[in-house]
Amino acid sequence: MALFFEIQNGIINNIYDVNDPQPDFDHFEGYNEGITWLEHSGDYDAGDLYDGTTLSYGPGTLAKAREWRNSELKETDSIVAITDHSSHTALMSYRQELRDWTDTSDFPATKPTKP
Repeated sequence: MALFFEIQNGIINNIYDVNDPQPDFDHFEGYNEGITWLEHSGDYDAGDLYDGTTLSYGPGTLAKAREWRNSELKETDSIVAITDHSSHTALMSYRQELRDWTDTSDFPATKPTKP
């Protein structure tokens, strides 16, 4: 599989598989001016950004990651008060990792792992 980002005005619009049996050949033959093609890398997706040299996560990707983090925190809220729960210490560490995650260089690419 050979995946490429279609980038226009600094935003990833689509991801294409050039081995797809029904690709949009007009795009690959340069039909659309102003489109940049970049080989797929990382876990970037439509809506993420490209400044001509570097890919970065767009607001949508960051918002989805924070939404996931918030749902994980909410899901583990009940464990906070149950100090004798067998997984209390591990889950409290996980909750701290979730809170710290947005300030790490791994955000949003590498999610904390739930124990």
